[in-house]
Amino acid sequence: MFGKRKEEIPAKSVDIDSLIGENMTVVGTIKGNGNIRVDGTIEGDIAYDGDISLGEQGKISGDISCNNLTVAGSIDGNIEVKDSLILLSSGVIMGDMEVKSLVIHEDARFEGNCKMLNSSDNIKIPEPNLFDEDEGAQ
Repeated sequence: MFGKRKEEIPAKSVDIDSLIGENMTVVGTIKGNGNIRVDGTIEGDIAYDGDISLGEQGKISGDISCNNLTVAGSIDGNIEVKDSLILLSSGVIMGDMEVKSLVIHEDARFEGNCKMLNSSDNIKIPEPNLFDEDEGAQ
């Protein structure tokens, strides 16, 4: 009753276009669009225009580029996510990441560097004027 609850990837109202099952291993680069769920093993890079969900049994060894990423399994590689990355408590990421939004649950493991992408990166903050216009002339 009070034991640790098994955490699962939240079920969104998003259709899964592709599924890599627990007993499947894919070697090579994966490119595509839509939404993919990985419960098996991928040895290679993923360039995906869509969302990736990595289940608890899922393993990816390679670089990942996608829109949104939810991780309950393990990733060994660099990650570039255009929007949000959610690292669940059973998830492990070993590598650098660039993300716009990052959520790391308790007991999750992340070893690497993180660069937060922000749409306001191009906003220039004006420097404060230390002198009044009248005082600066003295």
